Amino acid sequence: MSSPLAKISALFPDLAPWRSSSDFRLLWIQGLVTYFSSAMAMIALPLQIKELTGSPLAVGAMGAVELVPLVVFGLYGGALADAVDRRKVILATEAGLGVLALILLVNALLPEPTLWPLYVVAAGAAALAGLQRPALDSLLARIVPHEQQTAAAALNSLRWQMGSIAGPALAGLVVAYAGHAPAYGVTIAGFAVSALLCRRLSPAPAAHDAEKPSLRGIAEGARYAWSRPVLLGTYAIDLAAMFFAFPNTIFPFLADELDADWSLGLMYAAGSVGSLVLGLTSGWTSKVRRHGLLVVGGAAGWGLAIAAAGWFGNVWLVLLCLAFAGAGDMLSGLGRATIWNQTIPEELRGRLAGIEVLSYSVGPQLGQVRAGVMAGWTGTRSAVWTGGVACVASVGLLCLALPKLLTYDSETDEDSLRRKAQQEAGRESDGRESDGRDPDGRTTAGTV
Repeated sequence: MSSPLAKISALFPDLAPWRSSSDFRLLWIQGLVTYFSSAMAMIALPLQIKELTGSPLAVGAMGAVELVPLVVFGLYGGALADAVDRRKVILATEAGLGVLALILLVNALLPEPTLWPLYVVAAGAAALAGLQRPALDSLLARIVPHEQQTAAAALNSLRWQMGSIAGPALAGLVVAYAGHAPAYGVTIAGFAVSALLCRRLSPAPAAHDAEKPSLRGIAEGARYAWSRPVLLGTYAIDLAAMFFAFPNTIFPFLADELDADWSLGLMYAAGSVGSLVLGLTSGWTSKVRRHGLLVVGGAAGWGLAIAAAGWFGNVWLVLLCLAFAGAGDMLSGLGRATIWNQTIPEELRGRLAGIEVLSYSVGPQLGQVRAGVMAGWTGTRSAVWTGGVACVASVGLLCLALPKLLTYDSETDEDSLRRKAQQEAGRESDGRESDGRDPDGRTTAGTV
């Protein structure tokens, strides 16, 4: 019988990916540096637009100029990640993001900063992020063993939550007390450090017979996703959850209705706090085999928590519900990431990662539009709780339509077993040992 201490320690994050892969450690640290440094620009940029224009519409237009480049370059970036060395893609985009931050710094140092470069940089940063994200996401399936994918997803989510909570808070202080230019300077320094870390990554070349990026290649990835009910279920449930139950855009109005203007910042942070708590107690998820249940359960929990947040009139209960919603969202995200990395063939991983960019970027954008329209028609709290109920209902309907998602088992699913064999064959052909190093001690990437 295990001791109480052992049971408690089993809840802590599983550090196996950190121990087994030096490339994973590099990517984890690089991501943390990027989150913190990018937060400076993420806070300073909209505030600078606000100061230059005094218009909420001008600030909101940032989302409009970012969406199309993110979608277009996200799909192309997926095809690119399957055709070239993924490390080179990551390095090139990090350098490009650093140049864009330099443009912001130069503009901020002008006697009279101009507005149009801010929108150009916002669109350019979205395009580069779309190119980079599939390469980063698809690299994880290569450098982390098959059975450690859930643990790796939990550690990456934990890193993101740490950055999303502490990064903006630190950025707000820098912008408030030092101004925009120092904030952009920190962003440039962060990308420089990140690029140096990325240079230490092992090469991650494409297969020798990989095709050049093309619309035909993107369509091939889309057809593969459409033919796999489990994958289709992960995308559909994420889109439905975000479309119906992502009310962030109307939080200012919700705070007003609750007569608690002071709570607005806490509303935005509550979800990240809930995700962080789940990440810190995610050790048990490494033992889960039915990852589809994580996707469904987490999305349903997200919807229920959002519905409760709209129903309650006490601001502290609302904040608690939003924290539970964040935990549900992270749980669903762990299931999705594990299924993606455990089932998608290496030669299609980049293109499917491009589709995943659409899954988790378009949904929240459309969800904010839905929440705003519904709030105008039915009232703020009604828009929140009805969206949560619709989320739960849509998750139930999708489970009926795609039952294979519920029955997915990583130890029996054909795609999962095929991907595991593919990864092991790649490791054996490269002569690597279990710690991710070849016999002479050099760190290598898993080529298939």
